[in-house]
Amino acid sequence: MSVAETAAESFPREDPDHRRRRRFALGFAALAAIGILTGLMTGAQGLSPSAFLADLRGEDAALIIGEIRAPRTLGAGLVGALLGVCGAIAQGLFRNPLADPYLLGSAAGAGLGVVLVLAAAAWGGVFLSLAAVAWLERVGLVAAAFVGALGGVALTLLLARGAVHTLRLLLAGVVVAALLGAVIDLVTVVSPDALRGKQAFMLGSTSILGWSAVMLLAIALAALLPLARRQARALDALTLGEDSAASLGLNLPRVRLVLVGLLSLGTAVAVSQAGLVAFVGLVAPHLVRRLAPGAHGWLLWASGASGAVLLLGADVIARAVIAPQELPVGVVSAVLGGGYLFVLLRRGLRP
Repeated sequence: MSVAETAAESFPREDPDHRRRRRFALGFAALAAIGILTGLMTGAQGLSPSAFLADLRGEDAALIIGEIRAPRTLGAGLVGALLGVCGAIAQGLFRNPLADPYLLGSAAGAGLGVVLVLAAAAWGGVFLSLAAVAWLERVGLVAAAFVGALGGVALTLLLARGAVHTLRLLLAGVVVAALLGAVIDLVTVVSPDALRGKQAFMLGSTSILGWSAVMLLAIALAALLPLARRQARALDALTLGEDSAASLGLNLPRVRLVLVGLLSLGTAVAVSQAGLVAFVGLVAPHLVRRLAPGAHGWLLWASGASGAVLLLGADVIARAVIAPQELPVGVVSAVLGGGYLFVLLRRGLRP
């Protein structure tokens, strides 16, 4: 046997799946860096490196770059990462590739909370000062969206009688979303002034993200990802079916309850800061499974990276296409994500 053959046997070839995951990690790290850089470059003149250099040399560089573009760009990446991780949790929990983070009534609950605050601000304008109304709209919206999202999930759990049955939980989420959606429509009929604010929230926006929001999102992601990865083996077991998972010794009601808690908290934080950003949580896990599949220990954090890149790109497009005006980032993400799924389904239907 030659020396080359002996060396080949001593050092076997690298696992192709591991190689694909490494390429994915390096590629998405590069894309995230590009997304952050282009986000910093995108302003009133669209994506313009020359205007960015002029802004850096200007007197207002600290305000324009440091207080507006930087937190908005970093916040968009963190929101996308949270939604990506939550999407991977939802799809593993329900064993459904079309599950998204808003499936358990969190979106409808957050929307109702926002509409109630907007209606209260409109009604309170008769009795309160303009400063008080402005504070209520600015601070109250974030808190109301967070509490409303958790309230929607809690109502879903109450209707489903806990997290014992996945199908019952799924149906309860659909019912709660329909019910709260009807209440939202009723409130906007009674208080038409809340309609515009509701539409802005439902379409998603990163324009109000500041450093406080970035800090909150970073803390939420730093807490969510390790906790979710601790449940990775349970998610892997659930993909085999509930009977197989139970035979492995899993306490399924407890596992589902923990996963629902992680899903709802992560989604609530993301929604409270950026509104309802569509398709990111649904598409991000699909991209990972298509480009570099792996177990949930890998899928969770890779979906977070994928979601961050998706929303960074959507945010740049939303600011650059019709500059100096902006498109709602949720509309851009819906077009990109929906287009990707459309192409994917078309290819899947072909013989």
